[in-house]
Amino acid sequence: MDHGPLRIAVADDEPDMRDFFCKVLGYLGYEVVAVAANGRELVDQCRVTMPDLVITDIVMPEMDGLDALDEICHEQAIPAILVTAHNDSKFVQRAIHKRVLAYLVKPIKREDLEPAITLAMQRYKEFQALQKQTDDLRQALEDRKLIERAKGILMHRARMEEPDAFRRLQKLSSEKNRKMVEIARTIIEADEAMAP
Repeated sequence: MDHGPLRIAVADDEPDMRDFFCKVLGYLGYEVVAVAANGRELVDQCRVTMPDLVITDIVMPEMDGLDALDEICHEQAIPAILVTAHNDSKFVQRAIHKRVLAYLVKPIKREDLEPAITLAMQRYKEFQALQKQTDDLRQALEDRKLIERAKGILMHRARMEEPDAFRRLQKLSSEKNRKMVEIARTIIEADEAMAP
């Protein structure tokens, strides 16, 4: 996200709210890259502009803000702030299941927007870090399974003890200057090729 000013897409069916967002966000140093009057426009514009953040009204014609976010986030993960004149618990419940990181009730003041944006972006960075950690752990587990499988193949085919099979994998990894999991994959593929 550290690539110049934060790029924001806004959507509201009220022209004066769209003007407010454009003026205030520009004043705060953000770049408004998309301005939509309904959810369908928001989806289409986000596809083209790839914003860093979406600020959207909920109740809009053609497609509401939450449905638009569903479609947008199906294609790319983007944090969102919801804006509404309706402080309705059913909207809040729907928002919980989306990538909504802040919820503002109209009338919105400039002083409301800046902390909401700062908080939303910070939370999003934390979510991304957790997602990466989860992905890394999942990958490490998958790698470990492949290495164990290759070790089992070496133990069976070369009649090796487990520590020797592991050392053989390490040695091959070092000699061929490849990751151990790549060596494991090669052994597994060779074993599958030789299977009757």
